[in-house]
Amino acid sequence: MGLYVVASAKGSPGVTTSAVVLAGAWPVEPVLADLDPAGGDVALRYRDEAGAPLDPERGLLSLGAAVRRGNSDVRLADHVQRVSGGLEVLAGVTSPSQVQGLGPAWLHLARAMRVVPDRDVIADCGRLMPGSATVPVLQHADAVLMLARPTLEGLSHLRERLHSLAETLQFGTHEAVPTGVALVTSYRDGGVVGEVQSILDRSRLPVTVLGILAEDEKAAEAIRVGDGRRAAKSLLLRSGAAVAERLHRLARPVSQSQNAEWGVA
Repeated sequence: MGLYVVASAKGSPGVTTSAVVLAGAWPVEPVLADLDPAGGDVALRYRDEAGAPLDPERGLLSLGAAVRRGNSDVRLADHVQRVSGGLEVLAGVTSPSQVQGLGPAWLHLARAMRVVPDRDVIADCGRLMPGSATVPVLQHADAVLMLARPTLEGLSHLRERLHSLAETLQFGTHEAVPTGVALVTSYRDGGVVGEVQSILDRSRLPVTVLGILAEDEKAAEAIRVGDGRRAAKSLLLRSGAAVAERLHRLARPVSQSQNAEWGVA
């Protein structure tokens, strides 16, 4: 179905926690793919449905190995694991050196994740840097969501990163990847959405501010330790549901030519 990237321009807005929140509120059952090239947190934080640690041999590296072997029937479903609470995840790497080992497989991984039957893939790409190994994932995404804090430093990093990724995201062309922003801040800061949209418009960045992900440290901590029940009625989850719906609607449609190219009916 679709591939949705969640990332940040700076290292502290909590990309993994936000991605888990969005996945929990997604309109269809998703797969959360931990693609952070700096080393992912999903396999460290969460346990499977039996309470055991996730299998370190099953995830992004095993999927990459299958792609490199040239298997024509690579299925994402063979490499995901279901964590406590029911979410399906593709466990990531534990160190940056493992990312480099995937090499040119990233392009095929991106394509494979975009056409998973009956599932959308939400890809946690961590902090985005120019030249990152995950660039092919951005290029093939149906939509990208950038997280930022509405501070002087946070917005400065956001604008800089968006400008540096303009060619990757094909801004200004009919093939542009739809890109949104979610602001990590207090739910009381409702007016900041319009203010940040004006800043991005003046910077001539074709990006839409989709809303706020409410700061709620107690709920975020519950999600980090896999206890989503404690966060069930939190402002974080309620705001995440609104952003998830808007991000899903933001996506570009998959063209018939792309379907033919990738062998999708």
